[in-house]
Amino acid sequence: MTRQLTQLEILTELEPAAAENLNRHLSMAKEWHPHDYVPWDEGRNFAAMGGQDWDPEQSKLSEVAKAAMITNLLTEDNLPSYHREIAENFSQDGAWGVWVGRWTAEENRHGIAIRDYLVVTRGIDPVALERDRMIHMTNGVRSPQEWGGFLDNVAYVTFQELATRVSHRNTGKVCNDPVADRMLQRIATDENLHMIFYRTLCGEALDLVPDQAVNAITRVLAAFQMPGAAMPNFRRNGALMAKHGIYDLRQHLEEVVEPVLKKWNIFDRNDFGPEGERCREHLAAYLDKLSADVVKFEEQRDRLLAREAARREKISQPV
Repeated sequence: MTRQLTQLEILTELEPAAAENLNRHLSMAKEWHPHDYVPWDEGRNFAAMGGQDWDPEQSKLSEVAKAAMITNLLTEDNLPSYHREIAENFSQDGAWGVWVGRWTAEENRHGIAIRDYLVVTRGIDPVALERDRMIHMTNGVRSPQEWGGFLDNVAYVTFQELATRVSHRNTGKVCNDPVADRMLQRIATDENLHMIFYRTLCGEALDLVPDQAVNAITRVLAAFQMPGAAMPNFRRNGALMAKHGIYDLRQHLEEVVEPVLKKWNIFDRNDFGPEGERCREHLAAYLDKLSADVVKFEEQRDRLLAREAARREKISQPV
């Protein structure tokens, strides 16, 4: 029979592991400064041109890159909501409290760097961006009502941090700007270190309370959404990002979900009780469905891209 612990008991039991992994994180994390990744000279050049807020002709970013940059930035902007969720569910005492503060400080750099880059390079409309920020941050984000406590939240942030790393890294590639690419590589490195912390602690929870932990993992994956899902224009921007390979279903499955589950040895463990076994069966069924959804999505995307290419070819032909 597997153990059943309260959330407080789980946090208490795992605090030594949290302290160990906090120290490992601090030894690996490198100091960096957002202002070092922003091309300030471009801002001075635009300032000398006059006082208008923005003109679309000033942007060097494609529509796909704009959509991805806005999505990534507004996601980072909701840090106060994420801090609240993490602080409420991880505790603000001992090693847990130190981690929450350190993680928040590191995450804050991401929004600073991306916003400064976009404003200085005139990449997007700063007035529209600010209006969307006000809407998104006013609404905030909260965990689903059926979630609660450490296990659900540590499972979620494990997958979310890795998904965010993938999104930032691929956004840098489509910007066609070495400055943006370098900045987003730096941010993606942070996200990867954060993921490692959460993945390790969730793995420790699996060893401590296997049935409870796999239950949380299954519940989180079945209802997984990126934290920016409620932002303005998310459906449009998310569709563009998926269509152009910045973050799509195959990446979610093969670069996020499957590697983490493999790291936790979910399907080869022998320490689950009856409830854990049921959850593992549900998880396997979910992965089968996700794999089928990947194929359907890619077939639809290929047809759409083929139609668009045909339209462009027709337009380019002489009359």
